[in-house]
Amino acid sequence: MKAVLTLAWAVTSPLEIMGVILGLVYVALAIRENRACWVAALLSTMAYLWVFYRAGLYMQALLQLYYVIIALYGWRAWTKHPDKPALVVSRSPWAHHGLGLLFIAIATGLTVGWLTTQTASVAPFLDSVTTWASVYATWLMARKKIDNWPWWLIVDSLIVLLCWQQALYASVVLYGGYLILVLLGWRSWAAELRMRTSDPASGLST
Repeated sequence: MKAVLTLAWAVTSPLEIMGVILGLVYVALAIRENRACWVAALLSTMAYLWVFYRAGLYMQALLQLYYVIIALYGWRAWTKHPDKPALVVSRSPWAHHGLGLLFIAIATGLTVGWLTTQTASVAPFLDSVTTWASVYATWLMARKKIDNWPWWLIVDSLIVLLCWQQALYASVVLYGGYLILVLLGWRSWAAELRMRTSDPASGLST
């Protein structure tokens, strides 16, 4: 085990470690609904753009460009303005998730074929499906939809597998840590939603 950990540390780049730390800061701040989370997200994204590109995970690298845009949008959306109501935790209709699944399925089908024939992608399906699911889940997060947490539970589990396959061991730790933070975030946002709506059905059954 010690030899494995030593090897893992040896092949981990400083940029990946920086991305890991900032990524954990992002989720921790998001749980507290602190808009500074989007600053950490932006910096982590810039680091991971290069990490995933070097690893041959081209869709994950492309996803980081979307994260840059959504981080800027999230910062703006979570900013309180005196002339409009503050963004609060809410729930998305089931119909939205149906459309989200349809979007993910179509986008994945289109990009898997492109990655397989036009690039040297090492994991075209996992790379694609986790990318497009992340696009949808990040949008839910930016809109403060509690439903983002169960989506991230699935997505992060798949990315743990993807990073392990590509020997991105620091990222395995990051996304494994995300799984714990996702559960904490889900619980925290559910408590707020219950308190604000006095709805006993607003718990972890989302």
